[in-house]
Amino acid sequence: MLRVGVFGVGHLGKFHLNNWKQIPSAEIIGFYDPSEENAREVVASYGLKRYGDPQSLIEDCDVADIVAPTTFHYELCKMAILKSKHVFVEKPLANTIQEAREIVNLAKEAHIKMQVGHVERFNPAFLALKDYPLKPMFIEVHRLAQFNPRGTDVSVILDLMIHDIDLILSMVKSNVKNVFANGVNVLSDTPDIANVRIEFDNGCVANLTSSRISMKRMRKMRLFQKDSYISIDFLDKKTEIIKYKSPTDTNVFSFDIETKSGKKTIAISAPAIKENNAIREELLSFSEAITGDHPVTVSEIDGYRAMEVAHQILDKINRNQIN
Repeated sequence: MLRVGVFGVGHLGKFHLNNWKQIPSAEIIGFYDPSEENAREVVASYGLKRYGDPQSLIEDCDVADIVAPTTFHYELCKMAILKSKHVFVEKPLANTIQEAREIVNLAKEAHIKMQVGHVERFNPAFLALKDYPLKPMFIEVHRLAQFNPRGTDVSVILDLMIHDIDLILSMVKSNVKNVFANGVNVLSDTPDIANVRIEFDNGCVANLTSSRISMKRMRKMRLFQKDSYISIDFLDKKTEIIKYKSPTDTNVFSFDIETKSGKKTIAISAPAIKENNAIREELLSFSEAITGDHPVTVSEIDGYRAMEVAHQILDKINRNQIN
């Protein structure tokens, strides 16, 4: 049985508490949160032990689940890794790229399991494509959210866009060549809306727009690759594939078109979506990686790579704002 300590039981932390309770191989032994309000609520609702300091909880647990604000990630991760505890940390991995780099090095030396909470990897709309070859050469992304003061301690890049950066890096097996970016601080002291173009060495181009001051919510990604177009709606959990029809395509909507090389048949299919609780799936995946001793789905290196690109974007935005 994995003994889990939860660090931070605010809005997202309570989701973690609820989902850890549904994982048979794990037991929550307690939590740490400096907020008296959060602590009183969790003790009353969950009957969990509140630890007075993070060090004591780290000593007692096997797994440190860090759901604290980003500014505390480095300190808590370092504390847990140095005690050889497995670590799950919410995205982004750390507050600065220097902190993230040190966490990666510490985790490597400690030989522990570490996973970063890029939860969209476990979205059923994305998982529906796990058996489909993804080799995108053009990617269009829109991630829009309504304004919420919670989370404005970091830019929209590290708050929202980093989800899509991670997804893109997991699909495009090539190094980043160029980054172009513009962003505007609208209602906070950090960029609230940004538009980014990422160019890869293999010729792939990704255009990303993220906003946290939208009137409506949207989380869509469109992939264009040889012979197919794929649409993923992370919010409404829908996935659609449009491609040339093959002999194995059955029970799909299709129609014929005329091309220079003759008549082609286009097939439109919607892969089966298996509804899930993405937070529960990522925590379950992490616990199984520990008990089964196999690689985690989203490693600290994945988290670092996403942060590295995110900070390239922030640097470009800062330069453009100065100019």
